[in-house]
Amino acid sequence: MLLVVTYSQAARQTLRNVCNGHEEAVVQRFGRAVLFEATELGAFLALRLRAKHTGDVQIERTAPFNEFDEVPRAVREAAAAYEGRDSPSTPYAKFAAGTDHPDPEELVDAEL
Repeated sequence: MLLVVTYSQAARQTLRNVCNGHEEAVVQRFGRAVLFEATELGAFLALRLRAKHTGDVQIERTAPFNEFDEVPRAVREAAAAYEGRDSPSTPYAKFAAGTDHPDPEELVDAEL
């Protein structure tokens, strides 16, 4: 998919118009950003926006996130356990203290 992010009001307006006119190429809209299908039409629309608004449009190619290939099991298990905690107001650092769950300070610096 192609992620297109706009940084000006004029670029956002053009993005809305492009999306309304070419819904078949739109995967998801996020206000000032859109995911286009990774097709030649999606690329054409993204490049057209950048040609019109230059630095006010950023284009990135994205790939689906596969948590089972990209995230360590300990992190996946910690996320599931944290969401299943007894008290929803418990911060993660307190929840993880004294357990085998990853320390929040370690998570900050750990690259996927």
